[in-house]
Amino acid sequence: MVASRGNNSNPARIPGLGLRVLVLILISIVLMYFDQRENHLDGIRRAVGAAVYPVRIVVDAPVRFWGWLARSTTSRKELELELGRLQAERLLTNARLQRLTALEAENARFRALLDARTRVRDEVRVAEIMAVDANPYEHNLVIDIGRRDGVYDGQAIVDADGVVGQVIKTGVMTAQAVLISDADHALPVEVNRNGLRTIAVGTGEIDRLDLPFLPNNADIRVGDVLVTSGLGGAFPAGYPVAVVNLVTRIPQEPFADVSATPAAALDQVREVMLIWSAPPVTEEAPDE
Repeated sequence: MVASRGNNSNPARIPGLGLRVLVLILISIVLMYFDQRENHLDGIRRAVGAAVYPVRIVVDAPVRFWGWLARSTTSRKELELELGRLQAERLLTNARLQRLTALEAENARFRALLDARTRVRDEVRVAEIMAVDANPYEHNLVIDIGRRDGVYDGQAIVDADGVVGQVIKTGVMTAQAVLISDADHALPVEVNRNGLRTIAVGTGEIDRLDLPFLPNNADIRVGDVLVTSGLGGAFPAGYPVAVVNLVTRIPQEPFADVSATPAAALDQVREVMLIWSAPPVTEEAPDE
């Protein structure tokens, strides 16, 4: 009897379960219909989404935390390697910037030389300084052109600002020159303001020339520009030499104490110009 009851209960439950499933399917279809046609379930959907959002945050939190932890715990070695790479790139960039600065300065000097060349009427040629004499008592330098290029002893050398010196020894491909600041160099000059002629003598100091042969009553002032007078034949007339910076008149002395600053930056010049104003004069034995 007990067995029969168990057997009778199973068929009764199966139709009940199927009926419930059928009812749920019908309800789902009806809800889908009304949601598709009249959007009655939008409010419910938004409410469900708002209720589920905190759950999504909680579920996603471990993944986000793990990613943050992985990014925050980068190894020290990797950071040191990255720092070293960035420092090397910075040094390389700074070196390139310095080279660009040097090229800009060199271009400016060349433009100044070209501009000075257009202002003069003599034949000129640009030369580069190869070496400078390390002896502080002899202001000599070596340029990269020589007798093969027509350079001759005594030839005048100038730059964009004024007279630099003159050639004293000519080689085949190079030439040695003396600066106007050398203690053994003297240059005939005149005051551009009034034409007063005198001699500018080197002092052995790169930024000072002396004018030792001007009497106390000479018409010369601080700020006067000294230019080549053209006397002596080595330097053409009219090239800037120096600017007077000191005039001291001593009553008991026959000559005034006058000094000047060279117009050219003799300790900074890199390129110079050689002037061919006249062919070199050669000495020939007189005819018998």
